[in-house]
Amino acid sequence: MSFALLENVPLAPLTTLGIGGAARYFVEAREENTVIEAVLFAQGKNLPFFILGGGSNIVVSDAGFPGVVVHLLIPGRELLSSEGSRSPEKIYRVGAGVEWDQFVGFCVGQNLAGVECLSGIPGYVGGTPIQNVGAYGQEASSVIRSVRAYDRLEGRIRELDHTSCGFSYRQSIFNTTERGRYIIFAVTYALHAGGAPTVRYADLERYFRDAALRPSLLDVREAVKSIRRKKAMLLIPNDPDCRSVGSFFKNPVVTAQSFEEIQDLNPGVEIPHYPVSDSRPPDGIRPDAVKLAAAWLIEQAGFSKGFPAESQKGSRVGLSSKHTLAVINRGGASAKEILEFMREIQSRVHEKFKVRLEIEPELVGMENGA
Repeated sequence: MSFALLENVPLAPLTTLGIGGAARYFVEAREENTVIEAVLFAQGKNLPFFILGGGSNIVVSDAGFPGVVVHLLIPGRELLSSEGSRSPEKIYRVGAGVEWDQFVGFCVGQNLAGVECLSGIPGYVGGTPIQNVGAYGQEASSVIRSVRAYDRLEGRIRELDHTSCGFSYRQSIFNTTERGRYIIFAVTYALHAGGAPTVRYADLERYFRDAALRPSLLDVREAVKSIRRKKAMLLIPNDPDCRSVGSFFKNPVVTAQSFEEIQDLNPGVEIPHYPVSDSRPPDGIRPDAVKLAAAWLIEQAGFSKGFPAESQKGSRVGLSSKHTLAVINRGGASAKEILEFMREIQSRVHEKFKVRLEIEPELVGMENGA
């Protein structure tokens, strides 16, 4: 064995939610070969396997993980050759272990458009294709050219082009049809040199409504970070509202007919909804689909910001005081408590609107409960 194999390593400190037990085996991987060797070790021992990135989008079981956890820290950022030195398209291959916001900051600093609205999102580059990370009018899939990944089924490294990744709203093959098959080593992005920033999301339009000049990429990056900070969606040390996974629930996407039925069940209530124009809708949803605001649905179901109220704050789990999408660990919470709170929110939203809220984070090691 040519890599360091640690045992019983606590996972909670490696997550933004700060919850979960220990990994039976733990490997830090800064090279592709280390990852592959760890995979083969797990297969030889018939153990489950999990790739840990920035820990910003997972809820780990209180019992921990009974197999091998690989903390994927592959570095690197390489400018690939393009069709010409004067081409406005600049293509970068970035290691899966690079901090995502660090890469966004680099792009903005180089006047490369395409990811400025994705500023402030925690986690690593390797996670962006999996969930097709998106915010404020942009999605990672709009700039992802290809993904370099280890195919556990075929036992080889593959290069998957954009089409092969099967991107849709908050989805890809990596978290749907081929979940667990691929381990992402690097992602290739195509950015637009000198391109204009994207300002089409309502929050950004309001932010720049009175601006005398068209905002720059840096202006948009700082605006997004400011908006995220006010919603507790920017990780700030010692801020109790930031002990979370960010948005815990996805904005539901429904057919136009389903939306009309939901509206009919709530006469006199104007339900916020938006066209799904930033990506292909999920499988089974027609192009005329609409996106609902999960935060609004949660509030209307009786969960206000900061829930439960001050008089009930014996609870170790609650909602951020700044945004109803963020479920927070108020200190000492367990995964079991997080899931119970999650189910309560889902149940009450479904009861009122007949809409099932899907969650953003991955549940790790929970086959037999929290």
